[in-house]
Formats: sequence, structure tokens, C-alpha cells
Amino acid sequence: MATTKRPSSQAVYLLPLTDGGAPDVPGTYIYLPPPTDPAYVVRFQIEGTSSICRQGSLWVNVPSKGEDFHRDNYREYKLIPDFNRCTEIDIPIHKAGAYAFYTTFSPLPDFSTSSVPTPKPTRTPTYYIDVCPKLSLQGSFMPIDSLIVFSVISKFMGKFPSDWDNHLRGISQRGYNMVHFTPLMMRGVSNSPYSIYDQLQFDKTTFPNGEKDVARMVKKMEQEFNMLAMTDVVWNHTANNSKWLEDHPEAGYNVQTAPWLRSALELDTALLQFSKDLHVLGLPTTITSVDDLLKIMDGCKTRVLGGCKLWEYYVLNVERDTKEILKAWVEGQAIFPDDGFGKLGIRGLNEVKEWSLKKKADWCVEKALLGGDRLGERFRRRMDPLICAGLLSALFGRYDTRTSSTPDERAARGAMYRILEEVNLHFYREYDADAAEILEQLFNRVKYCRLDDHGPKMGPITDESPLVEPYFTRLPINEVTKKHSPDSLALVNNGWVWAADAMRDNAGWKSRAYLRREVIVWGDCVKLRYGDGPQDNPFLWDYIARYTRLMAKYFTGFRIDNCHSTPIHLAEYMLDQARSVNPNLFVAAELFSGSEEMDFKFVMRLGICALIRECMQAWSTQELSRLVHRHGGRPIGSFEVDEVMNADKSTENGGHGNMPPAKREVIRKIKQSPVHALFMDCTHDNETPAQKRDARDTLPSAALVAMCACATGSVMGFDEVYPKLIELVHEKRLYSSPYSTGGPIKAQAGEGGIGGIKKILNQIHVLMGKDEYDETFIHHDREYITVHRVDPQSRKGYFLIAHTAFPGYGNGNGGFGPTHLPSTKAKLLGSWMLEVDTSDEVKTATIDDKTTLRGLPSHTKELRGIIVESDGDSTTITIPEKFPPGSIALFETWIPSTEHADGLDKFVTSGARAAFRDVNLTDLNFILYRCDPEERDASDGKDGVYNIPGHGPLVYAGLQGWWSVLRDVVRDNNLGHPICQHLRDGQWALDYCVGRLERISQKRRYHRIQGLAKWLKERFDAIRKVPSFLLPRYFAMVIQTAYNAAFDRGIELMNNNVRTGQTFLRSLSLVSVQVTGYMNSASLWPDKSVPSLAAGLPHFAYDWARCWGRDICISARGLYMGTGRYDDAKEHILAFASVLKHGMIPNLLSGGKLPRYNSRDSIWWFLQNIQDYTKIVPDGLDILQEKVKRRFLPYDDTWFAHTDKRAYSKTSTIEDIIQEALQRHASGMEFREYNAGPDLDSQMKSEGFDQKIWTDWETGMIFGGNQFNCGTWMDKMGESEKAGNKGVPGTPRDGAAVEITGMLYSTLAWVDQLREDGDYKYDGVSLDDNSKVITFKDWASKIKANFERCYYVPQDPRNDHNYDVNSKIVNRRGIYKDLYRSGKEYEDYQLRPNFPVAMTVAPDLFEPEHALHALSVADKVLLGPQGMATLDPSDLNYRPYYNNSEDSTDFHTSKGRNYHQGPEWLWPTGFFLRALLKFDLMRRKTPEERVESYQQVTRRLAGCMKAIQESPWAGLTELTNKEGSFCGDSCPTQSWSASCIIDLFQDAHEYALEEAE
Repeated sequence: MATTKRPSSQAVYLLPLTDGGAPDVPGTYIYLPPPTDPAYVVRFQIEGTSSICRQGSLWVNVPSKGEDFHRDNYREYKLIPDFNRCTEIDIPIHKAGAYAFYTTFSPLPDFSTSSVPTPKPTRTPTYYIDVCPKLSLQGSFMPIDSLIVFSVISKFMGKFPSDWDNHLRGISQRGYNMVHFTPLMMRGVSNSPYSIYDQLQFDKTTFPNGEKDVARMVKKMEQEFNMLAMTDVVWNHTANNSKWLEDHPEAGYNVQTAPWLRSALELDTALLQFSKDLHVLGLPTTITSVDDLLKIMDGCKTRVLGGCKLWEYYVLNVERDTKEILKAWVEGQAIFPDDGFGKLGIRGLNEVKEWSLKKKADWCVEKALLGGDRLGERFRRRMDPLICAGLLSALFGRYDTRTSSTPDERAARGAMYRILEEVNLHFYREYDADAAEILEQLFNRVKYCRLDDHGPKMGPITDESPLVEPYFTRLPINEVTKKHSPDSLALVNNGWVWAADAMRDNAGWKSRAYLRREVIVWGDCVKLRYGDGPQDNPFLWDYIARYTRLMAKYFTGFRIDNCHSTPIHLAEYMLDQARSVNPNLFVAAELFSGSEEMDFKFVMRLGICALIRECMQAWSTQELSRLVHRHGGRPIGSFEVDEVMNADKSTENGGHGNMPPAKREVIRKIKQSPVHALFMDCTHDNETPAQKRDARDTLPSAALVAMCACATGSVMGFDEVYPKLIELVHEKRLYSSPYSTGGPIKAQAGEGGIGGIKKILNQIHVLMGKDEYDETFIHHDREYITVHRVDPQSRKGYFLIAHTAFPGYGNGNGGFGPTHLPSTKAKLLGSWMLEVDTSDEVKTATIDDKTTLRGLPSHTKELRGIIVESDGDSTTITIPEKFPPGSIALFETWIPSTEHADGLDKFVTSGARAAFRDVNLTDLNFILYRCDPEERDASDGKDGVYNIPGHGPLVYAGLQGWWSVLRDVVRDNNLGHPICQHLRDGQWALDYCVGRLERISQKRRYHRIQGLAKWLKERFDAIRKVPSFLLPRYFAMVIQTAYNAAFDRGIELMNNNVRTGQTFLRSLSLVSVQVTGYMNSASLWPDKSVPSLAAGLPHFAYDWARCWGRDICISARGLYMGTGRYDDAKEHILAFASVLKHGMIPNLLSGGKLPRYNSRDSIWWFLQNIQDYTKIVPDGLDILQEKVKRRFLPYDDTWFAHTDKRAYSKTSTIEDIIQEALQRHASGMEFREYNAGPDLDSQMKSEGFDQKIWTDWETGMIFGGNQFNCGTWMDKMGESEKAGNKGVPGTPRDGAAVEITGMLYSTLAWVDQLREDGDYKYDGVSLDDNSKVITFKDWASKIKANFERCYYVPQDPRNDHNYDVNSKIVNRRGIYKDLYRSGKEYEDYQLRPNFPVAMTVAPDLFEPEHALHALSVADKVLLGPQGMATLDPSDLNYRPYYNNSEDSTDFHTSKGRNYHQGPEWLWPTGFFLRALLKFDLMRRKTPEERVESYQQVTRRLAGCMKAIQESPWAGLTELTNKEGSFCGDSCPTQSWSASCIIDLFQDAHEYALEEAE
């Protein structure tokens, strides 16, 4: 038999976008692994009708397979809006690189009933996706974290190729796998590697054959030495003697290309001249004290600043400007700027004459200043003469010699002169501030260079060593440069500014850094001027691009020199050029941006693989421990997400029929990623351990760096223990190393540094990087740091004990006690110490060697006496007395209890879907949920929910209870959470989870759970053996695996709309599982146990409080019919039909034993529910003929117990039940509740038990209730004797409630249609003792004919006569009344969220224009973040904060009487949005317009979407207080809150089907 080939897997990285188009991933930094074969995909996910879907497109510049990358080549993906679905767009990743995406869309306008201007199309910011390069060595994949970079200063490498080969061989033998070369190009006059003379020529003295030599070297490195090559790229500057600058001075900043630098150049020139003149001026040329320096600074102030007259670059030329202004005024050329004199206009300007001098000056600056944008030539700032002439006209009148009252020209001149002098006061202050900064900077720089102990002590001031470094390079005058303007020949030198904005060009027009002398300048480098793009400097961009491509041709890695000062758009362009040659380019950089946020900007946009971090920056063991911790990887025992997400996926997406099996998708979440590091034990910019710490620290520092879970590196001289930092520019000696002799290097202790031990460390680092040992535990104890790094899958690891060597640590073992590794085995790999001769004599001889750079005499020695003791699976390590600073011990570790046949991770995450295969939705109610009252009910009071010490009780006993806590713990990797500590302390949680499932599965109704209980026990048994520190990880993996399988099984058992719907809909649908289950204390029937629906959890979960008629009937459409749970819907309908009495269903069911009939609206919700069932459920009309046994006798109000023989003795069909309800209401009824009095309701007054309901046959509307009861959902009865509100309902809502009228009409129209279709046998109802019949159609017509007249409050009072309106009582217009003819007339006119119910079920009662306006009012006035305010905030009774325990004297709020007087309830939101969608769609003509309707609704769902995602109850709350604030007395998950939003999705589904038809 042929076998089916197992499908290959494809990784899918989920990238959800927010409503605004931003990546909805932690930190928004998207860093993906190297490309794979087959290519993994990035799956963009856009919810339903997100705002960006409005004429929206996703634009992505990730290239297709085989295509070259072009940054501006974005592919467009149209965003097709679908309210019920999530849009998914898959982008395969074929190449490494730095990619980008954005979305364009038309913003959603504010909702309006009239036409509004369409917002202009917009686009989101650009977001970035960085794909790690795929590095390989000799055909083997080399993860970034396994790189070990060795840095060399190329000019010290000696003769090529012999010395180079020896050095490279020695580097290779020590286990390094990448060599970083400082620039190999021709160097400038300073001989600094970073001052490049010719970017297109390799150094001829080293590489006589140029490019060919480099090509051979790189090839030999890879093939023979097993190392990759990396080099610096220097884009920011060029050598000050680069010949090509003479042809292209426009490549730099000069006063022609950057005229704002003219003042800086003049100052620089004056400073150089002053430096030359010091001797002549009698000033010190050798500075020996601060007094000497102060003398020079005095001269600087007077001769340089004073002589330059720099203030002229700031101020106005008052004579010039006054003359021009006066001329314009005299010639009648005055201009009056728009709103130039504020509200005064250009007439009646007497007030202007009263202005103060300063106010006039300020007016001139604001309205007339020219040239104020930047510095430039002298007196660049000037006043617009025509506008200032307008001011003169305001002050003196127009100049006209034809009149006898010609204004005084001399007075006008004097006035304007004084105004301009006042203007200059501010400009002089500006100059003074800059001048002070110039002097401060000069003083500090000269002091550092000539006086300070930590400075370079530059000696006497000479022409070669001037007072300060020149800020400009002056190009030589020759035949080439003569062709250019003299202004173009002085070019700004490069440098950096302390704590400057990395995104700001320090030589640009917005900066004065070169004038204020803030730049730490490199005199041998000219700063290159790139402008905004290639168009601004074509030669330079092309030239540097050629250089960059040349580097990418040979080098696998780039180090971006001076990255923080390199224009980011330039770096982006050049890296694109480099990646066009080598897509798998490793890019590293040093960033001194001053902020991690800025670092992220560079990293994201440029696709930087690693930022260089320096071990030698640490000033203590504690700080070193912090650095190692930062780069060490995740903590040991970290939580795993991806494995759990892909549990049991191997059997999915298999082949069907003759179709080949599809690719198996492995779903991955994009995790928060820190900026990756290239962690160097030392760089060529760092002082060595011998300088900064103790030379012996070389070994522990090297070991600590090697243990980090990132790329690491070192520098030539570190392993050799060089005594001091090599001076990069002026040093001329060559490297020497005992490892560059050509002989083999053994992995052992030896002479000449730490090379042999470094080989061991490097081998382990590479192994750990390749095998993803990415969990680490770091511990700091005084002089010691221990590091334990492990593979989270195999649990194999390496453990390091490092005794650091900082000054003053002595030679003992530092009193380090035994180290205990619980449940972990350990094997000693080796222990070594470093000894270094650091005597002054030896140090001096080494440093003063005239020809060679070499290390201090040193050797590593093996240490003995390490004791490794085993106790079972645990290990204790004791170090010997001789373990001085500079010692390390290295161990191999493993955990026996995690060694499972298939791997423990795989085992605990497998088999769950099979275990859940047979469970049904009621089983899932127990498995996933059960709040405390429910759990106690199921266990006869023995067990409740689990209580976690330090955290508190879970909200559910089932998996959701655990996952609600673990979800955030896992996401944040919060190993310090109380649940983690509790699991480390013991295994009680495991016992609880298994025990409850095992016990319940023994009950017949839950027998399907047995397989799951067995699965869970097996997984927990497997993890019981792991060390306690790993138990949180494995417990979370098991719980999440089970939770995911349970969630998926629940969705699988629901209808297609839910299965294929967006995440929000699926979460809402699971609420139906949450609230539906078996209870011993509650059922729908008195004599049989069936699953029943709880109104909310936990308050309405148990006994009589569980099943509420109104709540169930409101909830059943969404939770049952909208999810495909038709049998549950039917069971609840039949149960409530069986207890019909008084033509009503009970508000409280009590299993049919003690039903209470006090809600006037419940029957109409019930009838609406039946109507919905017939329309949604396949063959739903069959329910009309279903027979139910009657708890009470039909058409008979006699009360008797459920045990009475009359109970359930009669049978009716649902059709008969409907008719009886309609007939009883048509006939009217008046009764007193059974058992009326305090035993039934201790809060109600006697009058409240009296029920009267009747039909007004003038209008067809049903009226009922009184001021002492509350027969609708707003049913809060006053309870406070102290406040005097006991027995006084908060909201009686007597009369004709608007939602009842709407549902009455809906029912009548429905049954009339059924009658016409032959599906309902009754024609109407009988009146006057059966002497008169009124048809359903006639009854409905009466309501329709009167509805708008009775309920609508017109916008214009002039139309009140057309409606039943008392104009004096109206509070708000353009709305629908909440009640008609209630006991308190003002209550009719209150705006409440009940009218949308009527709009939803009976839209043809409403004038569409009126309806839409009323909805827009509710949208502005009532709609909160999640719920609807239950009362208009402008109402005097509005009290939006509900506190049921309040025991005050406040009549309105005491004992929570304001339950429905302002707090924001969630279930009306569903009806509001359904009505909004329904009526808004009526006016929409095109598909685009219809999409807008859905988007308006989607925008208003944001609060609910967020709430269900964050709620530990995994549901929507009953209510919130004002503006969505938390309400402590609210049920945290309420059935109708979720159901009514599902109803909205059901409507959208039905609309979609209608449109399709």
C-alpha cells in the first residue's frame, strides 16, 4: 500500500494590525528569523471592517521570489472589508533585508445624518519588518547568536599575506568565526583607518594587487580558516586630503552649499589667526595653569569675538531698514497684513498708537521679519519695508503731501528707529547667549586638551598644534580648485556633539553647533553633505554607493562607523545598495544616540542585526553582572508560546481524495524583541582590563561574555593581555601574538594569555548558539558571577562560576560558598586561573617596546580541588580555597527528569485534540469554566475555585480560570508572579486540576470527559518529576495546550459563521459555553435536570437566581441561535412556554416550582425569541407544533404547587401558547401576585404586587404597571429606609414602554404573516367576551398608525401640534420617548437606550429620517466606551455611579437605587448598533457607502473588543459606571451583554446573504 508523504511545514508569523494600521505586536519592533525553504510567510491580519479597510490598501515592499529588492517598489494589496471575517494577507519572505509596509485608506468621517465632507485619503506611518540574514560557513548555517567576531586594526597586521595568514590562522584556531577589519582602503594624511583617502582603492601598501588580493584573502578565510569577513563602512566623512574633494567640493558643507555656516567659518578663521598671534600678543603659548588659560580667554573675547563682530549675523541694520521703511511709507506703498492689527482691522487704529514700544517691536517680528529662519550673511535679518510702512500708517496716518496735515516725517523716522532698536534688543540677547556658549566651549576644550590629567596633554600651542582644532578643512589652491568659487573651498570637518539629537544634522541650517563650538571635531575628516537624496548631490551618492557595493562584494558583515551621526536616509539607501550585492549581510553598529527609543529607530529602519555593546564599560562586578544579564537570554524556565500554539497540528490540512497533502502551517507569534547585541569583551576603543580593572579579569570577562545568548566578540590584544589601549591614529608598531606562530593551539591552559581557554569558551558559545541554548540564569554574589545557560528543549546546559578581578579584590577565593543546582546533574569540564606579571618594570618594558605591540607575561593554570557532589538528581559544587580573582570553573549540566522519549515539550503539547474529540459543549462548560457557586454546587459544597496564595481565588475552577492568570504571566514571561512561586512550592494545582476532572467524569452525564482526565493526568505525571523551578513552564504548557484544544473544540461545535468569524465573534460565542451547564440547584424543569443558562456570573449562577425569563429570552438569539446551538434554544423556549400564566412568562423561573410573574416585558422577549427561532433555525417553523405540558391550566390564573395533580396535566402547542399570550393581553388582566408580601419581596410596598395590564384600542398599545412596581428590565426597587426610598422603584416605567410596543407590533406582524402563509391557525383575538374579533393585521395597523404621533418628539417645536407632546416638559428633542402616558409625565420624555430595541424588531414603525437622527443623538449622548448610559446625562435624575452597598441618606443613590439612572449597561449597545446598522444601510446606495455603515459600527465596538480580550472572566460585563469606568457591583460576565453583540454579527450575516441573493 502506498504511503502518503507527510506534508512539509510552513511557518506563519502572525502580524495583526490595529484599527489605525499599526503592528499590534509587543513593542512594534518586528525582527524575523533568516529566510527558510520553503519560505515562511508573514500573515497580516486586519479585523473585519477596520478603519483602514475603507478604500484601503496594504503596501508592502517585500520582493516576490526571484525579484530584486527596490525600496520604493511597493506591492498593493486591496483590503476587502467583511464585517464577519478577518482579512488575511500572506507575504512570503524569500530574502533577508529591512522591509517596510504602510496602509492607505480614506479616514472614516464622523457619523452624521446629513452629508459630510469626505476626508482626504491618508496613509499610516511606515512600519518596518527586519529579516535576519542567513549566514553560512562551509555550507553550514551560522545563527547570529553563534557569531564570535574578532576585531583587528588592519594597519597593525604586518606584511601581506604572510603575517596576515599567521594572524588569521591563530584567530581561527581559537574558535573565532568572523574577523572584523577596520577599513582596508587607502588612508588619509593622518593615517587613521577611519580617515579614508580613496573609497574605491584598497590600501596599496598592504594589497599591492588591490581587489584581487582582498578577494583571495576572503576566500582563504572562508575555505581554509572557516571564518567570515567583516569591515567598517565609513559614510559620514572622508579624509581631509581626499583628492576627489578638489573636483567636488560640493560633496562637503561650505558656505556656498551651506551659507548658514559663514559665521562659523569666520570665527574658525579668526581663532586660527589668534592662535598664531598669541606670542606677538604677549599671551601664553604653553598653558600651565587655569590662570594662563583665562588670559587667553580674555583675548579670545575681545580680539576674536569682538573683532569678528559676530553680532552682525544676528541683528538688523537699523539705519538701512529704517530708511527703506520710511521710503515705502512716503511713497504710499504700505501693506496691511490680514488680521495684522487683530480685531481692530485697518480702521479705527487709535489703539495702535497706545501700544508700548515692545508691543510694536513684537508686531514687527511677527508680521514683517525677513531672513529670520536661519543664520547667513551679515545683517541677513531685515524688516519688510512695505509691512512696516503699514505700521507707520497706523501710527501716523498715510503720508500725503496734498493735505494740510501731512504727517511729521522726522517723527515717523525717529519712531521706527526706536522700534527697530527695540527689536534688536532680543537679537543681541540671542547673540550674547551664543557668545557665552562659544567661550564656555572653547575654555573647556582647551582645558581638556592642554591641562586636564585625563586629557591628551597636547603641549605648547604651535602652528601644527593650534589653540583649538580647526572646524574647517581649507582645500589647497591649485589648477583644479581654481575652477571653483573661493567660498566653496573651506569644508566642515566631521565630529560629534554630546547628547545631540541623532536625527539632526549638526551642520544643517537648523543647528548652530559649529558656530557655538559644540562639536568634538575630527580634524582629519571632512563631513560629507548628502542632502535629502541623490538629487541633492548626485556625484557623492553615486561615488559612495560604488564604495558600498565594493565592500558588500567581499565582506559578509558591515560595521557602520559613526552610525548615530550618519543621516538615516543615507544609511538606508547604502544598505539597500549593499544588500543588492549580498542580501545576507550582517550589519552591526555602535549607537550613541542617548536613548533606547532612538536606537530602535535606527535598528528598525536599517535592519541592524546587532548593536555593539562593551563588557569593559562595567565599573564593578555588579554592573558587569547587569550587562551579562541583559545579553544572557531569557530566564531559565521561561514560558513557551509557539510550541503550544502548534500542538497537534501534524494531522491537520491533510490531503483529500486525490489531492496532495497541503503544507502544514506552524503558527508563530511575533514576540517582543530587544535590540540584539554584539557583546564584545573589549573593542579597539576600550581600555584593557590591565588598565581599567585588574589584568587577571581578562579570563572571567571572556568567559562571561562567551556565556551570553548573543553574538560576541573580542579584539586583537585581549587574549594576549595587552597592557593598554592601542592608539588608533598615531601608533606605528605591529601586532604580535603567541597564537600567530603558525603552530596548533590546544584547548588547554598555557602561556601567553588566555587563548587556549578562549578556544574552549568559543567552541561552547558556537554550540549553544547553534542549538538555541537561549535560557540563562545569572547570579551575582559579591566578587562572583555565575551563569547557567541551557537548551529549553533538551535541558542540557553549561554552568560557569567566574571570580571577577577588579582592583582591591586580593588573592583569596572571596568566601564563595557551595553552589546548589536542584534536580540538575553537573560534570566539571575544567577550572582555570589567569596569572599576569603586572610589575611596573615589566609593564613599562612592554609598553615601551619600540617595534612590537605585545601582551604582559601571563599564563593560565588549571585549578584542582573543585568538588562536585550528587544527591539524587541534584548537585552541589564547592570551589577550593585557591580560587583567586581571575579564576573560572566550567561545567556541563543536564536534567534527568526531563529526558522523555519524544522530548518532554513535545509530549506535554501532544494529544489534546484527540482527548477533546468526544466532548460536547456542556462538557466544555465544566472543563473550561464554573465559577465558585457553580463549582460548589457540583461538588455538594466541598470544592470551590482554586485560591493561589498571594494572588487570590481564580474566577473559574476550569481551564479558563487558570489561563486568565497564566495568559499575562506567559506573555510577560513573569516568573515572579505568585502562581509561579506557588507551583515551585508544591504540586497542589496539578492535583486540583486532575482531581476535579476525574471526579466529574465518573458521573454518567460527564462520561465523555474521561479521556481528557486521563490525558491531563498523564501530562501532569510527566511534569511532576521536573525540577520545581521548571514546573511553572511545564504547567503553563499543559494548561495552554488543553485550553487551546478546548477553545477550538467549542468553536468546532458551533455554526459556520462562528467558525469562520473574527476572533471577537468567537470569543463572544464561547460565552454561551460559559453560562450554560448542569446545576443541581437549578434546572429548566422541576423533575429533570437539563443544562440551563445563567443570567450572569457569578451573581446569577445558582439556585433561584440563575434562570431569569427576560435575560434568557434576550440572550438566546445570540448565544444559542447565533452560534448554532439550536437544541439549547428550543429547550429553553419549551421550558418557558410550559409556565405561561396570566398570559406572561415568569421573570424568575425557579425550575417551574415557584415562578414569579411580575415582569410585563418578559412575554414579549419570549415571543420575539420564538419568532427569531422560526427565522434562523433550519425548519424552525416546526416548533410551532411542538407540544408542552402546562405547569398551570390554560387561560386559568389559579395557583397550585408543582406537585399538585393539575400541574403538567394539560398540553398545549407553542402555537397555542403564542395565541394565549396575545389573547390575555388583548382582553386585559388584573391580578395580585401569588404569595404577595415580604416573603416574596421584602422591599416592595403592598401596591407593587398589584398587576394591571390592558390594551388601549385607540392606539393598539398595551399599557401596564404602576408607580410602585417596575415591570421592565429597569427593575431596581428602592431598599433604603435611611434614605426613604424603600419600596420606591428607581424606574417604574409604567404606561406603554417603547420596547414593549415595538415587540408587540413585531409579534403581530409576524403571526399575521404566518397566518397568510398557512402556518398559524388563528386570525386574531376576541374582544368583549368573544363578541368581537380584531385581526392581527388590524391590531398592528392601529399601532403603526399611532406610533410616531405618540412617541416622537420633533426637532422643531413648531411641529409639536402634529404629535402627542407636552412642549413644556420636553428636555431633549429629535428623540423617541421612553414611555407613553406613564404615572409621571416627565418620565415619558426621558432619553434612555430602549427605543433601539423597537427600531431593531419593528423598523417599519419609524420614519427613517427621524430614526437616524434619534440614533445619532443617542450616539453622542448615551453611548459609552462599552455600554449605553441608562439615562440622559442632562436629566436631573442622572446618577452614573452604581454602588449597591451605599448606605447613605441620598434618596437617589442609596442602596443602588440608581442602577438604571445613568450607569452604562452593555446589552443595549447591541440593540443600538443593530438599529444604527439597519437604518444607516437604508440610506446607503453603493457598496462603498455600505462599508462605511459597517465601519461606523466597528469603531463603536472597540471598547467591547478590548474588554473581552482583557477580562479574566472572558466575557463582557453587566454594566460600567460613567464613561466606561469600573463598577465593582457589576456581574463581570453577563449573558445578554455578549449575546446582543452576537446578534449584531447575525444581522450582518443575514444582510450579506440578502446582498448575495
